[in-house]
Amino acid sequence: MGLFSKPIKSMDDLFHHMLQDIYYAEQQITKALPKMIAKASDPQLKAGFETHLRETEGQIRRLDQVFQTLGQPAKGVRCAAMDGIIAEAEEIIGDTDDAEVRDAAMLAAAQAVEHYEITRYGTIIAYAQQLGRKDVIGPLQQTLEEEKATDKKLTSLAESRVNRKAA
Repeated sequence: MGLFSKPIKSMDDLFHHMLQDIYYAEQQITKALPKMIAKASDPQLKAGFETHLRETEGQIRRLDQVFQTLGQPAKGVRCAAMDGIIAEAEEIIGDTDDAEVRDAAMLAAAQAVEHYEITRYGTIIAYAQQLGRKDVIGPLQQTLEEEKATDKKLTSLAESRVNRKAA
């Protein structure tokens, strides 16, 4: 149990904790993406980060709706995993002088974020199904599909352009 979180005693508690975790994670992503946009040299990568920032803002609004539907305040709990992914990305990006190599590093960091989000949203949806909370599955599923689509776009961009330029 974290210092500022309540004990998890039931599946419902775990479900709410996971929602708070991803809410925090999405908030952190909206803080990290503008830095990545500013540092991206590849125009397609920059545009992809800009698009994902707008998507992430929409995903936060969907999470707000989920919390409202559940009758819970929309709040986050610290997500050590996302903090670690972002800290590692910032360290690697800061240590990279070559713009094309930095683009490849940022793209890899963005995919690490996407993979975490895909895992987390998949788990939250499974919990919602188990708990009979069909009323919140739609917005969560929409976000999961966006995360998967973003991951595919990043893979395509890496393979077709960014990694080749960096090499």
